[in-house]
This record gives sequence, C-alpha cells and structure tokens, in this order.
Amino acid sequence: MDTMLQGDLVETLAPAIAAAGRAKYQGLARGLRAAIAGKLLKSGDKLPAVRELAWRVGVTPNTVARAYTILTEEGLLTAGVGRGTFVAEGPATLPVARPILPDVALSTPDWPAVADLRSPKLPDLGQGGLLRAGLVAVAQTAPVEHLLRYPSRLTDASAREAFRHWMGSAPIGPFSEEDVVVAHGGQSAIVMVLQCLLEGGEPVILTDELTYSGYRRAAELLRARTVSVPWDEHGPDPKALERLALQHKAQVFCTSAEVCNPTAMSTSPQRRLEIAEVARRNGIHVLDDDCYRTGPHRGESYRALLPDLGWYVTSPSKSITPALRIGFALAPEGWGHSLARAALHNSFGVARMVTDLFASVVNDPALPAIAEAIRARINDDLRIALNHLGGHSVNWLPDVPFLWVELPRGWRVHSFCREAESAGVVLKSADEFSPRDGRAIHAVRIAINGQIAPGRFEEAMATLRRLLDSPPENISV
Repeated sequence: MDTMLQGDLVETLAPAIAAAGRAKYQGLARGLRAAIAGKLLKSGDKLPAVRELAWRVGVTPNTVARAYTILTEEGLLTAGVGRGTFVAEGPATLPVARPILPDVALSTPDWPAVADLRSPKLPDLGQGGLLRAGLVAVAQTAPVEHLLRYPSRLTDASAREAFRHWMGSAPIGPFSEEDVVVAHGGQSAIVMVLQCLLEGGEPVILTDELTYSGYRRAAELLRARTVSVPWDEHGPDPKALERLALQHKAQVFCTSAEVCNPTAMSTSPQRRLEIAEVARRNGIHVLDDDCYRTGPHRGESYRALLPDLGWYVTSPSKSITPALRIGFALAPEGWGHSLARAALHNSFGVARMVTDLFASVVNDPALPAIAEAIRARINDDLRIALNHLGGHSVNWLPDVPFLWVELPRGWRVHSFCREAESAGVVLKSADEFSPRDGRAIHAVRIAINGQIAPGRFEEAMATLRRLLDSPPENISV
C-alpha cells in the first residue's frame, strides 16, 4: 500500500475508532468496512501489517488483530501465512455493521472482587470466532458415517497433518504424520507415554525439583514413585541426574526444557546437550513437555537430541484454548506403535469433531495474527507485573503467561497467600509444585489472566507489591 493511500486510510479510520469509545477494535472494523464500501480499499489491496497499522492509528496490535479477524470471518478480508492481509476479491455485499458493544474483558469498570491468578487464562483475540466457524464447518462437512463410528487413525488424520503444519520448523526431530499420536490434552499424552515406558513393581520417575504437578499426579495414577532432580541457573543438574538415576534405577526423566512450570526458567542449549548425554549413557528416556511455549523455541528438544530415547508432548491449551481437549505426543524411533496402541486402549481415540475442529482452527489463515496478538497481550501484562514487582526476586520469560516470585525475608508462603486472598488476589504457592518431602520454598507463581481487564490486573499487582514491601516480621532462617 502506497504512502498516500495509507494517509487517506488513517483519516478514514480515526473518526470510527474515536466514536467507538473503549471498544476500539469494533470501531476499527467499522472504519475498514467503510473504506471497503467507499472503494478506498479495493479488491486485492494489501492492508498494513498489524503492528504498522496499530502505530499509525494509535491503538494496540491486539486491537488491529481483532478487527482483521472480524472482517476475515465476514469474508471482507483474506489472510495468508507469510503473505499478509488483503481485501477479498470481489466481496458480494457488505454485512450489516455490528453494533459497538462494550468490551467486557477490557473496559468494564466493575472489576471482579477476586483477581484469580492461579492458572493462565487466554483472552479472546479472535480464536473464539475461529472455533465457532470451525464448529459450523465440521457440522456441515463431516461425513455422516464418521459421526456414527468410533474414531481411529483414519479419522484423526486431519489433526495429525495440522499438527505438522502447526509445528513448522520446530527443532523436535524429524517426523511424519504417521509418527504423531493424538491424545485428550497434554496431560493425557503424558500418561500415555508413561504407560508405554514404566515397568516393574515400583517404577521410578525423575522430575524437576519444582515442576508441573501433573507429572506427580500421573505417577500416582500409575503407582510409580517420583524423585526430584535439582536445578541451577542453566537447568537440571546433570551430575545429580546421573547419580539419582543410578541410585533409584529410574526409567524416565520428566522435564520441560523450554519453560519450567512454575519457575519460568528455560534449560540452556548447552545444558540440554549435557542432560542428553547422561540419558544416553544410562539408557534413561526423557519426556519433554512443551505445553507452555507460545513463541519461538530456545533450543533443541530432547526428542531431537535423543532419537532413541526422547519423547515430545504439547497441546494448544496455552496458545489457542484449553477447552479444545486435544494434545499430541511424538515417540522416539521404534516406539511409535506402542504409543499408538496406548492411545487406542486408553479411550479408542479422540472424537472426529474435536480433531477436525483443531485442523480447521490451525489451518485458518487468520490464526498467525491472532497468535501474535495473544503473545502481545501476555507481554503487555508481563510489563505491568514487572513494573510493580521488579524490585523483588522475579523469574520470567517473554511470551510465557506466568511469573515466579521468591518472597522476601519475613514472609511464609501460606501467610502471604492468605493475605493476598484477603486483599482479593488468588495465587498458587510453591507447595503446588514441590515434592511432598521436599524443603519448604517460600515463593508464589503469578499467572497471567487475560480474561480480566488490564486495569484490574494492575490493581492486583499493586496489591502484591504492597504485601511484598511489608513483610509481617523478620524471621531468621
């Protein structure tokens, strides 16, 4: 789009955005409709990139992404991965303009009494529309006979192919659609992997010292025992891993190389090589849970580093929606058949409606812009949190929807969580992620909740800052 046209477009959009009040994305969508109707934007014209238009009209990238998504759903715009957003070729008629409604998630002055920051929650920046459209498409196109039979590797082929597209060039080792196994979410995938691997009367699983509680819940379900591996600033301690593996005859190490939940730490590329060498030397399988990464990988997955021993698990729960209960597992060489059999005997597969819906959403050309907007919102909230809490000991990573805060001397974790809840902020304590027989850790995980207004989130951060700045007593330890 040439400079003159961009200037005219901004003049057309600005009044519509101003008239919309705080629901700016609806005003922007209305302005773009007017520009298309008035032939300022013609069929085939390329629109400015999300961030460029956001800068020109003075709104956030989230606002532009939501407006683009609305018009894409209406058929006025088209989008392609790596190509940009265009006015659709020969749109038949403009849809009836949507009324400008208050944006409850972003503008309501009636904050909820409690800011629930226990688990990350995604804002709807367009993925809700993709899911609705996908549901309609699946209902209209799925063969009736597939709606009347058990799912199978045949019926989930669309999801496995979409998973490969979704992963792109991710460093998770070579694989084809045939290597992908579909599960009922990431936790289901973890359980299936462990069912493939664990043997004996009391198998032992190694986990990170502070880790996702789902690993320990899966171990309990499978009557296995967990042993914790300490971390340093680079990731799991390889010497401790080897010592504990030999001492307890461990069969698998469950970890999260990209994003450790809850500490918001990533295992360095060099440390991953060291962990892989320990696993190779001792014949230990490594299960890499990659459910919390929403941006680029920071290093190679253990599946890439350990072709014979590395397993990879992920899901769209933290990047699209947790309501779409689907997850994916990749086995190392020689284990694909066992993993597929575990999936079959667990549930006879994932329903065709779910697998086709996932494929519809992932293949939609609007998804990349929505994913970018979601990451931008996460990072906006991270900035708010760090502006308030940065004077304390905080671990965080870009694009990751939680922070890990070590409490200052004088606070005990239970007392801090109780005081925070009394002040209207609910958190998860370190106890949720610690081994039962481990040392007491006085820290909390603060999740990014994109379903509450930024103003309410900032109020919550100010509340936590006041508590952190004023410990009740100076306890010597």
